[in-house]
Amino acid sequence: MKILITGGAGFIGSNLAEFHLKKNDEVLVIDNLITGLKKNIEPFLNKNNFQFYKEDILTFNFSLLTFNFDVVYHLASPASPIQYKKHPIETLRVNSEGTYRLLEFMKQSKSKSFVLASTSEVYGDPQVHPQPESYWGNVNPIGIRACYDEGKRFAEAIAVTYFRKYNLDVRIARIFNTYGPNMEKEDGRVISNFVMQALTNQPITVYGNGNQTRSFCYVSDMVRALYELGTRKNIAGEIVNLGNPEEYRIKELAIIIKKAVKSSAEIISKPIDEDDPKQRQPDIAKAKKLLGWTPKVSFTEGLDKIITYFRNRFLS
Repeated sequence: MKILITGGAGFIGSNLAEFHLKKNDEVLVIDNLITGLKKNIEPFLNKNNFQFYKEDILTFNFSLLTFNFDVVYHLASPASPIQYKKHPIETLRVNSEGTYRLLEFMKQSKSKSFVLASTSEVYGDPQVHPQPESYWGNVNPIGIRACYDEGKRFAEAIAVTYFRKYNLDVRIARIFNTYGPNMEKEDGRVISNFVMQALTNQPITVYGNGNQTRSFCYVSDMVRALYELGTRKNIAGEIVNLGNPEEYRIKELAIIIKKAVKSSAEIISKPIDEDDPKQRQPDIAKAKKLLGWTPKVSFTEGLDKIITYFRNRFLS
């Protein structure tokens, strides 16, 4: 297969690229490296079936692409709170203009399926729990997170419009919290924060009372889900939650990670950010039915893997 991944030097994108390369697929990555890292794809640069363009999809010349793709994965966007708050305009533009340009490329080329990497953040601070795809969300359109939340909601809207108007084979992944190799240590995600703080015996920072909940999917499971979403027949126009429904309170998570690391770090509390969701848990019944997919990596196994990864990458 021929695969295009925008944002392919990022956390999930680089793992997805590796997955397809192991299948001997041809992989082309476009990434401006605003948040992606070249070191994530360096092992692939000498492979004959891998191409990398250090380009912004807002200005990329799509006429350079001389063949059609079996799957186009659109992952280009800052995705962690620290990054999208640092790059709010870029986040809005890549999810609006960037998505539009990719959909136009899909319309003009003979590429097959388009997978939009959306997010659980389209549900905002949910009033329905767990969150099914039918839930419309509770989002602050002008809050500090709006650049990401509303950017992704627009991306979904324009993708579905191209499906309805032009019959494009569009599939939308609402990605819930994901962790694993190629995460950055200071990306503001709770797993990376807690693991690095525990490993360095720095205070483990819980925001608010710690009763807010999250669910965590290991990246190999997420990549497998994206692959299934991109390659299954007859699911054009579908929107599917992807994540692990096993739910943890943040204060419970801090204790679990502290024990796993055997850390002496103190667990402290700080004020919570504006619009921080109180609950986050995917209803994955649709993913099970449409994709035949469920997560395989337990949280205990995944946590051992990410602790080892962070220890080796950042502290050795």
